[in-house]
Amino acid sequence: MTVLSLDTTSRAGSVAVVLDGQVLCEHVGDPQRTHGERLPGELMRALDAAGRRLDQVDLLAVAAGPGSFTGLRVGIAAMQGIAQATGLRIVPVSVLEALAHAAGEGTDPVGTWVDAQRGQVFAALFDGSGRTMLAEPSALPPGDTLEAWAAASPCPPRIRFIGDGAVRYADVLARARGLRAVVLGEPPPLASIIGAIARAHPERAVLPHAVVPIYIRRPDAELARLRRQRGG
Repeated sequence: MTVLSLDTTSRAGSVAVVLDGQVLCEHVGDPQRTHGERLPGELMRALDAAGRRLDQVDLLAVAAGPGSFTGLRVGIAAMQGIAQATGLRIVPVSVLEALAHAAGEGTDPVGTWVDAQRGQVFAALFDGSGRTMLAEPSALPPGDTLEAWAAASPCPPRIRFIGDGAVRYADVLARARGLRAVVLGEPPPLASIIGAIARAHPERAVLPHAVVPIYIRRPDAELARLRRQRGG
């Protein structure tokens, strides 16, 4: 099975072509250019580099969020356009799930933190395998996230953290009482991991119109509109 996958939830993002268990190509984008400028050409170039044609692709996969609202919408729209033109289905994959897979299996749970701006992180807690979610996704300040995890159930004394939010707020994690936090460093490109998840779970594939962005919190533009309405 050949999977064409895309992540546009960060400024750089990534594109990958995955054939069965092999990554034929993974390309990290230029963060100086917008996703709108780079797509869908970036996807076609990845196929060329992998030596595959679009008519040889069996499944599409896309990062459904959370992350940059603008990038998220552009990426989903690009994959929806390809799906409509080819009749392929799309597997939407949570970035938090992809990061948990990127952490690799271990004894300690995995905390996936994506920088949500405004002093918050998009976060979820997974078991050591990275497959089972222990705490539902949230959008809170880093300290509040840890408090919410502790209130829901006994917070594990040692957690592996991954994601740009974990890197940005490593000082908060280092100061957290009763927690030994291991920050795994800068997260890897996610497109190949998203492609591998899609290949493992083809039953998640949906028609293009059924891909729903994972926002967790409302987009900034919507919040600004609500504030204007309340002020008026």
